[in-house]
Amino acid sequence: MSIIADNKVLVNIYSGLKSKNKITLGLLAALTAENEGHQVTLFLEGEGVNILNCKKAGEIVGKGTGDLYEHLENLKNSNVTIYVSEMSAQSRGYDKTLLNGYKAEFVMPNVLIEESIKADSVLCY
Repeated sequence: MSIIADNKVLVNIYSGLKSKNKITLGLLAALTAENEGHQVTLFLEGEGVNILNCKKAGEIVGKGTGDLYEHLENLKNSNVTIYVSEMSAQSRGYDKTLLNGYKAEFVMPNVLIEESIKADSVLCY
């Protein structure tokens, strides 16, 4: 556990599936921060909304940053708050079924601004 605990950390993932290291590192950072006792918010926007569509292990694996599917499964059992850009999701053909199984909600861009102002640290991938 970190000696500095209970900070608010915002992890913003806007990269898509082609950037496997970035997206897996972003999720690894979010999960690690939560395990260290921080309050974590994950904001998915742009191509980043596609990561919730990963349905099997081994499909997307980063180099030294883990398996996307395993990270997503761990997210389901975490206290990480997940916001997904509704505009990004809709423009890519997704509906609310994308959020099935996740403690997540669709939001508008103003939430990203609000969460970034509230956060002690913002990490972008």
